[in-house]
Amino acid sequence: MALKVKLVRSVASRPQDQKDTVRGLGLKKLNQERLLQDTPAIRGMVAKVSHLVTWEVVEGEAPVRARKGKRAESKEA
Repeated sequence: MALKVKLVRSVASRPQDQKDTVRGLGLKKLNQERLLQDTPAIRGMVAKVSHLVTWEVVEGEAPVRARKGKRAESKEA
């Protein structure tokens, strides 16, 4: 299961913790949508900014983002 979250109201003039929560959900611009994994942490974030976003449960799994890290250095033999 996944959650489709859409930013429908601006974060301007909102407390910093709400701005950070919206950013943590991966939303930057109005009407932007993200498909997120349905976890208790994500549900809590959505509940905190429920007046700024709309959300719905969708079938299937959310894409898993690869972690950015140091590039593997090639070893010369």
